[in-house]
Amino acid sequence: MKVTPINDLLFVYGTLRRGSDHPIARHLADNAEWLGFGEFQGLLFDIGAYPGAVPSRDPAHRVRGEVYRLDDPATLLPIVDRYEECGEDFPEPNEFVRMLQSVLLEGGLSEAWIYLYNHPTDDLTLLGHDYFSKTETHS
Repeated sequence: MKVTPINDLLFVYGTLRRGSDHPIARHLADNAEWLGFGEFQGLLFDIGAYPGAVPSRDPAHRVRGEVYRLDDPATLLPIVDRYEECGEDFPEPNEFVRMLQSVLLEGGLSEAWIYLYNHPTDDLTLLGHDYFSKTETHS
């Protein structure tokens, strides 16, 4: 039986980015290699103390974030899952779901894990492409 290796790339766009003082962000930085900035084809919403990204079919919609290569994805991803309250240990529907998505890096497209917002966005404020700039585009 062939065992499929787990993807070791993670795209983060909010509180897990470099410079955050959150303990999980520091744990990520200590247990992964920062590969640089990337973009995900999606929209970014303000959901309170953190952002939520959702996919978009429009190539002009971009979410800026950072890409990490995880040292040990089998150990680190469950830690981040708990932080994102994602998975079977949390009530359905989870606020976030972890999915593999195409992410544009300097060297081209790669598949990376991303935590996508999993609730309706109708009443949320749409942000610009970068959470750290927190520019609102419209409500």
